[in-house]
Amino acid sequence: MHEDENQCGPGRPTPVRYTLTGMEHGRALGSCAEVEGLFGEPPRGTYELFGWTAPAEVSGWVGNRVWLVPEDPEEPDPWLLEDVEALRRSPGSDGLVLAGRDDYEGPPEGHRGAVRLHDGHRWLGSCRELARVLPSERARRPLVLRGLAPGERLRAALAQGTRRALDLERADLEIRDDRGEPLTHHPLPARISAWYPSSHGAGLIDLELDDGSFAPLPSHTRPVLERWFAGPPEAPGSWAALDTRLRGAWLHLVQDRGCRGPHRPRPAGHAYQLDGRHVTDEPGLYLALGEAVNGPGGYFGGCLAAVDDCLGGRFGCTAPATLLWRDAATAREHLSRRLAWDGRPHDLFAAVLGVLAEGGMHVTLA
Repeated sequence: MHEDENQCGPGRPTPVRYTLTGMEHGRALGSCAEVEGLFGEPPRGTYELFGWTAPAEVSGWVGNRVWLVPEDPEEPDPWLLEDVEALRRSPGSDGLVLAGRDDYEGPPEGHRGAVRLHDGHRWLGSCRELARVLPSERARRPLVLRGLAPGERLRAALAQGTRRALDLERADLEIRDDRGEPLTHHPLPARISAWYPSSHGAGLIDLELDDGSFAPLPSHTRPVLERWFAGPPEAPGSWAALDTRLRGAWLHLVQDRGCRGPHRPRPAGHAYQLDGRHVTDEPGLYLALGEAVNGPGGYFGGCLAAVDDCLGGRFGCTAPATLLWRDAATAREHLSRRLAWDGRPHDLFAAVLGVLAEGGMHVTLA
């Protein structure tokens, strides 16, 4: 258990949830219980779609993953926007403005041609032309680690105080639950911009980090992370009442935690059961499968390739094994008529059954 010496009530220590780590050497630079500025709106690409036509109104949050597919087959491959929102319809025009996080490749350079959009479930609409909108200047807010207990390496850097000493090069924020178990991590600004004594206790400091490149955790994910601070869920299906956007945030946390933590191996021939009542979207599929194999909050892949990797035996399951999939009709109804990245029809339900079968998991649908 990681704790500091501050008290949040009689006899109740304040849990130390955050550890600043230097990624070059992997050593802890300091720990604290509070981080200011961790949540916000991360940078997004903004696109105006001219000549927008759609079978239904597109407004508000659009989807976790939206593919932009060029109409011209000679154009580059489709590209992906994540966590997409429709910002507004241009007044007096036929355009639509979308904002989302570009994938690691980003859009084709200079592409302005016609595209069609889908969210993996249905076609959303099409436009005759698109243009990237340059983002407006955003006020930079430093990230502040409140009540940080600095380690020896950090104290030495602060004592030296030079620009080089205050540049951490690469830093990471390790986030733990209130039992001290790893939850997730997030890259941090690597330059120390200020530090001063903290009101949290003697010998503690408030440390400001700011290098102009920090992307905060999306604000909508905060309730999910705060739920996990108490520890992993004790009952399966704790995510079931969440919408697709928050299920995606829950799955991201499960993936990060699952890929870093140990897994109890089971012998070949083990029988698993999957509760399929809430498998109404892609995040729900992988959350239910993870809990079937590794219990509440368990991980067993976040995409088809990851499920295939998990079947190799390092994530709690040793083939051959059996899986009883209860209420499979729910997944068949919601996942059988999907769209692949390029817009072709895709049966995700059949695809996951195929991956499980090839990996030595015999599935019985009920």
